[in-house]
Amino acid sequence: MSYDRAANERNAIQGLKLLDKSLKWHRLDDGVMGGQSETLHSFDGVLNFSGHINCNGGGFTSIRSAIPGGLSSDATGVRVTYVGDGKTYKVLFSDGNKSAFGPSRRSPSWQTDLPTKEGIEETTTISFESLTPSLQGGPVDTDAKLDPTQIQEMGFMLSLKLSSGKPNPVETYGSGIFPFSLKIKNIEPVSGDCSAETSAT
Repeated sequence: MSYDRAANERNAIQGLKLLDKSLKWHRLDDGVMGGQSETLHSFDGVLNFSGHINCNGGGFTSIRSAIPGGLSSDATGVRVTYVGDGKTYKVLFSDGNKSAFGPSRRSPSWQTDLPTKEGIEETTTISFESLTPSLQGGPVDTDAKLDPTQIQEMGFMLSLKLSSGKPNPVETYGSGIFPFSLKIKNIEPVSGDCSAETSAT
Protein backbone atom coordinates (compact mmCIF):
# COMPACT_ATOMS: atom_id res chain seq x y z
CA MET A 1 0.00 0.00 0.00
CA SER A 2 1.42 3.38 -1.02
CA TYR A 3 1.89 6.21 1.45
CA ASP A 4 -0.45 9.09 0.60
CA ARG A 5 1.34 12.20 1.86
CA ALA A 6 -1.02 14.51 -0.04
CA ALA A 7 -4.03 12.98 1.73
CA ASN A 8 -2.33 13.47 5.09
CA GLU A 9 -1.86 17.15 4.30
CA ARG A 10 -5.50 17.49 3.21
CA ASN A 11 -6.59 15.93 6.50
CA ALA A 12 -4.48 18.27 8.64
CA ILE A 13 -5.79 19.00 12.14
CA GLN A 14 -6.01 22.60 13.32
CA GLY A 15 -4.49 23.22 16.73
CA LEU A 16 -2.59 25.98 18.57
CA LYS A 17 -1.57 29.35 17.18
CA LEU A 18 1.71 31.09 16.44
CA LEU A 19 1.68 34.87 15.97
CA ASP A 20 -2.13 34.66 15.97
CA LYS A 21 -1.96 32.31 12.98
CA SER A 22 -3.75 28.98 13.30
CA LEU A 23 -1.47 26.00 12.83
CA LYS A 24 -2.68 22.96 10.89
CA TRP A 25 -0.84 19.74 11.60
CA HIS A 26 -0.41 16.78 9.28
CA ARG A 27 1.48 13.58 9.97
CA LEU A 28 4.61 12.50 8.14
CA ASP A 29 5.78 9.05 9.19
CA ASP A 30 8.34 6.52 8.03
CA GLY A 31 5.68 5.10 5.69
CA VAL A 32 6.98 7.64 3.19
CA MET A 33 10.07 5.41 3.06
CA GLY A 34 8.27 2.08 3.39
CA GLY A 35 8.08 1.91 7.20
CA GLN A 36 5.15 0.89 9.40
CA SER A 37 5.10 3.50 12.18
CA GLU A 38 1.96 5.57 12.62
CA THR A 39 0.95 8.88 14.15
CA LEU A 40 -2.50 9.36 15.68
CA HIS A 41 -2.63 13.09 16.41
CA SER A 42 -5.55 15.14 17.72
CA PHE A 43 -6.39 18.47 19.33
CA ASP A 44 -8.60 18.93 22.39
CA GLY A 45 -7.15 22.21 23.66
CA VAL A 46 -3.77 20.44 23.69
CA LEU A 47 -1.99 19.12 20.61
CA ASN A 48 -1.65 15.36 21.12
CA PHE A 49 1.21 13.79 19.17
CA SER A 50 0.91 10.06 19.81
CA GLY A 51 0.91 6.71 18.07
CA HIS A 52 3.39 3.88 17.77
CA ILE A 53 6.85 3.30 16.37
CA ASN A 54 7.67 0.11 14.48
CA CYS A 55 11.44 -0.35 14.20
CA ASN A 56 11.01 -3.03 11.52
CA GLY A 57 11.99 -1.15 8.38
CA GLY A 58 11.38 2.29 9.85
CA GLY A 59 11.89 4.30 12.96
CA PHE A 60 10.24 7.73 12.95
CA THR A 61 6.96 9.56 13.23
CA SER A 62 6.30 13.29 13.03
CA ILE A 63 3.72 16.03 12.75
CA ARG A 64 4.29 19.18 10.69
CA SER A 65 2.50 22.49 10.28
CA ALA A 66 2.97 25.27 7.78
CA ILE A 67 3.73 28.73 9.21
CA PRO A 68 2.11 31.06 6.67
CA GLY A 69 4.27 34.12 6.10
CA GLY A 70 7.10 32.87 8.29
CA LEU A 71 8.20 34.48 11.53
CA SER A 72 9.17 38.10 12.15
CA SER A 73 12.72 39.17 11.38
CA ASP A 74 13.45 39.85 15.07
CA ALA A 75 12.46 36.32 16.19
CA THR A 76 15.36 34.59 17.92
CA GLY A 77 13.62 31.40 18.98
CA VAL A 78 10.44 29.79 20.25
CA ARG A 79 9.17 28.75 23.66
CA VAL A 80 7.33 25.42 23.87
CA THR A 81 5.25 24.07 26.77
CA TYR A 82 4.64 20.31 26.73
CA VAL A 83 4.11 17.10 28.70
CA GLY A 84 6.09 14.09 27.55
CA ASP A 85 6.59 10.42 28.30
CA GLY A 86 10.29 10.28 29.09
CA LYS A 87 11.35 9.97 25.45
CA THR A 88 13.60 12.40 23.57
CA TYR A 89 11.82 14.05 20.65
CA LYS A 90 13.05 16.59 18.11
CA VAL A 91 11.72 20.00 17.12
CA LEU A 92 12.12 20.85 13.43
CA PHE A 93 12.05 24.06 11.39
CA SER A 94 12.35 24.39 7.62
CA ASP A 95 11.47 26.50 4.58
CA GLY A 96 8.71 24.02 3.79
CA ASN A 97 10.54 22.30 0.92
CA LYS A 98 8.67 19.01 0.47
CA SER A 99 11.70 17.17 -0.91
CA ALA A 100 12.72 16.26 2.60
CA PHE A 101 13.95 12.83 1.55
CA GLY A 102 16.21 12.06 -1.37
CA PRO A 103 18.82 13.88 -3.46
CA SER A 104 16.46 16.68 -4.51
CA ARG A 105 16.60 18.17 -1.03
CA ARG A 106 18.67 21.34 -1.27
CA SER A 107 17.87 23.33 1.87
CA PRO A 108 18.34 21.81 5.32
CA SER A 109 15.84 21.40 8.08
CA TRP A 110 16.97 22.80 11.41
CA GLN A 111 16.64 20.57 14.45
CA THR A 112 17.13 20.32 18.17
CA ASP A 113 16.47 17.54 20.66
CA LEU A 114 13.57 17.84 23.09
CA PRO A 115 14.11 15.59 26.13
CA THR A 116 11.00 14.94 28.21
CA LYS A 117 10.17 13.70 31.70
CA GLU A 118 7.25 11.32 32.00
CA GLY A 119 4.07 13.13 33.06
CA ILE A 120 5.87 16.39 33.90
CA GLU A 121 4.86 19.69 32.31
CA GLU A 122 7.95 21.51 31.04
CA THR A 123 8.64 24.76 29.20
CA THR A 124 11.70 24.96 26.96
CA THR A 125 13.11 27.99 25.18
CA ILE A 126 14.72 26.99 21.87
CA SER A 127 17.23 29.43 20.41
CA PHE A 128 17.46 29.39 16.63
CA GLU A 129 21.23 29.78 16.97
CA SER A 130 21.37 26.42 18.77
CA LEU A 131 19.72 24.44 15.96
CA THR A 132 21.55 21.81 13.91
CA PRO A 133 21.15 21.86 10.10
CA SER A 134 20.17 18.46 8.74
CA LEU A 135 19.90 16.79 5.32
CA GLN A 136 18.97 13.18 4.57
CA GLY A 137 18.25 12.60 8.26
CA GLY A 138 21.70 13.62 9.51
CA PRO A 139 23.68 16.76 10.37
CA VAL A 140 25.42 18.59 7.54
CA ASP A 141 28.08 21.28 7.25
CA THR A 142 26.62 24.30 5.54
CA ASP A 143 27.18 28.02 5.23
CA ALA A 144 23.41 28.52 5.25
CA LYS A 145 21.93 30.57 8.07
CA LEU A 146 18.43 30.20 9.46
CA ASP A 147 16.40 33.27 8.49
CA PRO A 148 13.26 33.43 10.68
CA THR A 149 11.31 35.12 7.88
CA GLN A 150 11.97 32.03 5.72
CA ILE A 151 10.69 29.54 8.29
CA GLN A 152 7.59 28.17 6.59
CA GLU A 153 7.15 24.94 8.56
CA MET A 154 7.77 23.51 12.01
CA GLY A 155 7.32 20.04 13.38
CA PHE A 156 7.80 17.56 16.18
CA MET A 157 9.42 14.18 15.59
CA LEU A 158 10.26 10.97 17.41
CA SER A 159 13.17 9.31 15.64
CA LEU A 160 15.73 6.58 16.09
CA LYS A 161 18.32 9.34 15.54
CA LEU A 162 19.00 12.47 17.58
CA SER A 163 19.67 15.83 15.93
CA SER A 164 23.41 15.06 16.19
CA GLY A 165 22.90 12.02 13.97
CA LYS A 166 23.74 9.69 16.86
CA PRO A 167 21.31 6.91 17.86
CA ASN A 168 18.51 7.86 20.22
CA PRO A 169 19.18 5.55 23.21
CA VAL A 170 16.68 2.80 23.96
CA GLU A 171 15.97 4.48 27.30
CA THR A 172 14.74 7.66 25.59
CA TYR A 173 13.37 6.08 22.42
CA GLY A 174 12.28 2.44 22.71
CA SER A 175 12.76 -0.83 20.84
CA GLY A 176 10.66 -3.12 18.68
CA ILE A 177 7.09 -1.81 18.49
CA PHE A 178 6.15 0.72 21.16
CA PRO A 179 3.76 3.61 21.89
CA PHE A 180 4.64 7.25 22.45
CA SER A 181 2.86 10.40 23.61
CA LEU A 182 3.81 14.07 23.57
CA LYS A 183 1.24 16.73 24.53
CA ILE A 184 2.08 20.23 23.28
CA LYS A 185 0.26 22.93 25.21
CA ASN A 186 1.70 26.15 23.79
CA ILE A 187 4.14 27.51 21.21
CA GLU A 188 5.20 31.16 21.19
CA PRO A 189 7.92 33.15 19.43
CA VAL A 190 10.76 34.76 21.37
CA SER A 191 12.64 37.91 20.36
CA GLY A 192 15.71 39.53 21.82
CA ASP A 193 17.87 37.56 24.24
CA CYS A 194 17.01 33.89 23.79
CA SER A 195 18.99 31.79 26.23
CA ALA A 196 18.12 28.12 25.96
CA GLU A 197 16.48 26.95 29.16
CA THR A 198 14.01 24.38 30.45
CA SER A 199 11.75 24.66 33.48
CA ALA A 200 9.35 22.14 35.00
CA THR A 201 6.05 22.82 36.75
